[in-house]
Amino acid sequence: MMGSSLRRGAIALGGVALLLSAAACGAGDENANNDGEGGSGIRVGVTVYDMSSFITQGQEGMEAYADANDIELLWNSAGNDVATQASQVEQLINQDVDAIIIVPVQADSLSPQLQAAKDADIPVFAVNTTLTNEDLITSSVLPDDVAAGAQEMEMMAEALGGKGNIVILQGPLGSSPELDRTEGIESVLADYPDIKVLAKDTANWKRDEAVNKVKNWISSFGDELDGVVAENDDMGLGAVQAMSEAGISLPVVGIDGIEDGLAAVANGDFIGSSLQHGRVELAAGLAVAQKFIAGDDVEKTYTYVMPPISPDNVEQYQKNVVTEKDAFLATLADLIEKNLASGDIANEE
Repeated sequence: MMGSSLRRGAIALGGVALLLSAAACGAGDENANNDGEGGSGIRVGVTVYDMSSFITQGQEGMEAYADANDIELLWNSAGNDVATQASQVEQLINQDVDAIIIVPVQADSLSPQLQAAKDADIPVFAVNTTLTNEDLITSSVLPDDVAAGAQEMEMMAEALGGKGNIVILQGPLGSSPELDRTEGIESVLADYPDIKVLAKDTANWKRDEAVNKVKNWISSFGDELDGVVAENDDMGLGAVQAMSEAGISLPVVGIDGIEDGLAAVANGDFIGSSLQHGRVELAAGLAVAQKFIAGDDVEKTYTYVMPPISPDNVEQYQKNVVTEKDAFLATLADLIEKNLASGDIANEE
């Protein structure tokens, strides 16, 4: 782990606060983690870019950790809108939560809200996606997205024998995962001059947008197209659907290892993916916030390194993500504590 250690004095917590009922625009989802029996008084606000498959996994992991540690979550989704996320952060500040966890819509956003949180003595934690104003972030739990982008491009280069024509489905332009994964992809492409990029564009992590984008590319490029590199599994699955409807089959690679992505590796629709288990990564972010609230030392940055997923090892990852996920969630809190102690945030053993 890298980064300086930080400490916040223990917060004196009063009585149990009640979750506020709210619309999706942002005062917090009262059903996110509220068993009606009260709690320790620790209230953590969460705002995520949107409810993608990865984030849905992450919510499950956060709720499992919160339940095991008597933490109250106020959950918000910004619908990929920066203004909505800014409003959500402001409302969480007004609700005087003990910490705010942000999975940002865009890296270069929320500076006024981060300053307001600092002025209110509310620590802010970035998870999965960084924010450029790092001085106002207490701690971050972030994937190595550059390495993940390089890893998926190496898989595609191998599948193509080092030559061919590809298209690239990017995440929301300007978000840190998109920027970093694109950087990783391009670093590998520099070593393969015979692989040409016919087109690249965002599908905003969404399967349906990817379907339409890839249909247009198939129409434009026809037999010239040899493969699709998708910066997440959902967009890769959209590419698979578009090709199926067009009656063609080409190599597709993704990132995240969501349930449908793992199935795609297992059945041959994907040549591979990289495991970013949302339950583990987002729960780790909540655990770091809890430690800081309690006055414990935390690192400035925790790095989640994604293991490669191939047809040879996909079955072992399917157990924790899909077939035995309930058993995995039951032990998640203990796993997260062990991972923070060891520094291996992605460990699932």
